[in-house]
Amino acid sequence: MGVMNKFMNFLGLQEEEEIVERERLAAQEDSEPDQQEAETSSLDKRRNQRGNNVVSIHSQKNVKVVLYEPRSYDEAQEIADHLRSHRTVVVNLQRVRQDQALRVIDFLSGTVYALGGGISKIGGNIFLCTPDTVEIQGAITEILADSEQDYNRMR
Repeated sequence: MGVMNKFMNFLGLQEEEEIVERERLAAQEDSEPDQQEAETSSLDKRRNQRGNNVVSIHSQKNVKVVLYEPRSYDEAQEIADHLRSHRTVVVNLQRVRQDQALRVIDFLSGTVYALGGGISKIGGNIFLCTPDTVEIQGAITEILADSEQDYNRMR
């Protein structure tokens, strides 16, 4: 029986304390029932105390949104680093040449895909990149298309 307990302890299916408690309880089977109940309740109390210490590591109290306006393709890695740190990034590519802007978007699309996040166009050369902890809902491109038509009518 001792080998099985050690094996289960090694796999993390039970703790060594529980094994010692069970063996001690089995040895004291002939003792009073009240004493056994007290020992069992103390074991239950310790289990409940351990269960209350569970904390989610993904709960973020300070959610940050980073506004980034790169001037060259070289800054794309810094944006990717923010995404890896679970920060949402708004990228304004209006000050970058068109060919470099395409390269930046390609790089960020790959980064976002690898991290399980999302990327969405929110304006002319402005993109919203989100990590996996943030969900993008809705689409602004439809609104932009309508406003462009209204603008062209006004001309």
